[in-house]
Amino acid sequence: MIDHVGIQCDDLARSRAFYDATLGTLGYRSLMDFGEAVGYGNEFPVFWLGAATDAGPNRQGHFAFSAGSREAVQEFYAAALRLGAESLHEPRLWPEYHPGYYGAFVRDPDGNNVEAVHHSSGATTED
Repeated sequence: MIDHVGIQCDDLARSRAFYDATLGTLGYRSLMDFGEAVGYGNEFPVFWLGAATDAGPNRQGHFAFSAGSREAVQEFYAAALRLGAESLHEPRLWPEYHPGYYGAFVRDPDGNNVEAVHHSSGATTED
């Protein structure tokens, strides 16, 4: 349903370094760079960072990125922590969402709640 989403960043270079490292662990990369905006994805940009144009502070958003495996969720989380991100929730199963929902949550440089999530059948702990 959603074609793409974008957020404004107070420090675009810092946010770009954060997303280059963390989204890279999930197999996503920068596909377009216009200087004041950069788009990430696989085949076409679906997540955009842009330099802040509003005078006020940004409001927190929540973004969940698909991960191909539980290991990728763990790599995302580790990369974020190496960059100084605040841990919101360590990688774990979230059965309250649905069986097989495995996610980790961190705070990005602009205060957004960013998640990597892997969905599996939940039939085993190794999905």
